[in-house]
Amino acid sequence: MKLIVGLGNPGKEYEKTRHNVGFQCVDLLQQHLGFPAFKVEKKFASQISEGSYQNHKVILAKPETFMNNSGEALQKLVNFYHIEPQDAWVIYDDVDLPLGSIRIRTEGSSGTHNGMKSIISLLGFQNFPRIRIGIESRGESSPQKQDLASFVLHAFSKKEAKLAKETLQMSKEAIMFALEKGIPAAMDQYNSLAIPPKSH
Repeated sequence: MKLIVGLGNPGKEYEKTRHNVGFQCVDLLQQHLGFPAFKVEKKFASQISEGSYQNHKVILAKPETFMNNSGEALQKLVNFYHIEPQDAWVIYDDVDLPLGSIRIRTEGSSGTHNGMKSIISLLGFQNFPRIRIGIESRGESSPQKQDLASFVLHAFSKKEAKLAKETLQMSKEAIMFALEKGIPAAMDQYNSLAIPPKSH
């Protein structure tokens, strides 16, 4: 069994924001895998879509707790399904990576990400795979001095739309690759890739 969780904030006003690329990525996975539409499962404080892939159960989840309390949903899911750390995959935005790149890791700290801080705090371990989607573009296609809170809660600009879409597609492909060949193989395949920004 694999639990694949995309982080974000629930609600229409947050749908297209940088902070919600985790949600956007699991939406792409749900469509690609042909899983049922997401449904709110209150006992997990999440929207859930599940199915099977290569004879393994796969649960896709989007926490309804808001980003800073993501750990509450993860804890419910991990405890209920008895998920081993290596089978709980978390997808989230990362301002330490440029837009157009992703990084896959088998473990690590939360960095500056409040959602990940909540998850590690409540799960009590940090040796779970994570897929970090680069969103940083300040000084390139976003204002250099835009503060972090404002930046992550804004949508991608029109100039960034194509690159953002390509980055999400690459993230989805990397996760499908990992489901077939494992996280280490996906790290080798995708961690050195970056989509070049288009000149304007």
